[in-house]
Amino acid sequence: MIRPMLLAGALLAAPAPALAQRQAPPTPAPVDHVVAKLRDAALTDTLAYDIVEGLTTEVGQRLAGTEAEARARTWAVARLRALGFRNVHVEPYQMPVWVRGEETAEVIAPFPQRLKLVALGNSGATPAAGITAEVAIFRSYGDLANAPDGSLAGKIAYVGNAMQPTQDGSSYGANGVGRFVGPALAARKGALAVVIRSIGTDAHRNPHTGGTNWPAGQQPIPAAALSVSDAKLLERIADRGGPIRLHLTLTPHFTGQGESGNVVAEVPGRDPKAGIVLIGGHLDSWDLGTGAIDDGAGVAITTAAAKRLLDGPRPRRTIRVVWFGAEEPGGFGGREYARVHGRERHATAQESDFGADRVWRFEVNLPDAASSVTDRLQSALAPLGIGKGPGVGGDGTDVGPTIALGVGSVDLNQDGTRYFDTHHTPDDTLDRIDPAQLAQNVAAWTTMLAIVANAPEEIGPVAPRK
Repeated sequence: MIRPMLLAGALLAAPAPALAQRQAPPTPAPVDHVVAKLRDAALTDTLAYDIVEGLTTEVGQRLAGTEAEARARTWAVARLRALGFRNVHVEPYQMPVWVRGEETAEVIAPFPQRLKLVALGNSGATPAAGITAEVAIFRSYGDLANAPDGSLAGKIAYVGNAMQPTQDGSSYGANGVGRFVGPALAARKGALAVVIRSIGTDAHRNPHTGGTNWPAGQQPIPAAALSVSDAKLLERIADRGGPIRLHLTLTPHFTGQGESGNVVAEVPGRDPKAGIVLIGGHLDSWDLGTGAIDDGAGVAITTAAAKRLLDGPRPRRTIRVVWFGAEEPGGFGGREYARVHGRERHATAQESDFGADRVWRFEVNLPDAASSVTDRLQSALAPLGIGKGPGVGGDGTDVGPTIALGVGSVDLNQDGTRYFDTHHTPDDTLDRIDPAQLAQNVAAWTTMLAIVANAPEEIGPVAPRK
């Protein structure tokens, strides 16, 4: 360790060229005092918590296309109008509606015992009496992919994973393929049905639901997620050798076409030519919990932030808040929004759909002409503990179709370390929300909106993220 006085002497004795080579740190962009005041006031926000508390208490679960989601839209319109938002309305559309039925599983041999599982969204059904078949064990999606075609005829496929918590949620993409397309792959290889280890990071006996996808023309087979605990149990039974026989009953079904819709509200801007700042989250939820972190928190955060701009001087750009419908079964609301509004000029589009824990990073996709916007964001978000990430912004199921049209984005990345402990489970309830972290989200979104919606720079089209 160099003592301070010796270090000072060494610097004074250094030749001038050596001193000239030392670079001073870049001067951060100044933070507008109005932005700073809005940001700091938002740290005490209670509106976001009030919204998510009301939504989960007065409506509860909101399965897409059902009467519950319709009640949620009615609730949302009333709440947004009461808050003073302009142009509040519903934009309805039709979608196929899937509902849950009976869900049971039981190991018949070699060690009889019941298992906890739930059907995956869009799952096919067993006969009412269920099916009994031998289980083919695959510890990963890769193992399933390497199985020969036809090798699963007459069997139930089990697909495992080893998902671990990550701050950025990257483990979801790495392991989620087992749910997204694993059942369809098992079906192509001849499986009667498929059960997967839940895509989750918990050690509870609460299984995680979520949608699965079937290629056009493929008949869905029964597909379910075992709780993480019971998936590990099934693997331990397999380690003992010998065949495993499972009795599985799943009776979900499609009820036909039903109505969903996007709830739209606005903070009117001064300059119609400057483009719209699109924000929001999704109103629908899975039906196991009450949709607090997925995504009651997201609509609450973005709405509370927009309300702070609504109550102040009119921003340059219109801020459009959308509570998207039918995200969970396949992103219907986002595609419908882009179909209806894709020809309007949007400056940026961004959503909140990763729970309610603190924002720790932001990433952008803005044109070079608006690079100074990024500098101002970096300075204004730093006091909230938010740094700029190395990636390119532009993420989200609901805003993705709009972003794909060449619209810029500012992603506010939340800490996902504990998100997948309760994601898509019965534990997705208000209890999982920390009010202080929720308020930090509102402060981050308020800061972003105050800068982007009022930026004097033109925010034009960008190259979509690859």
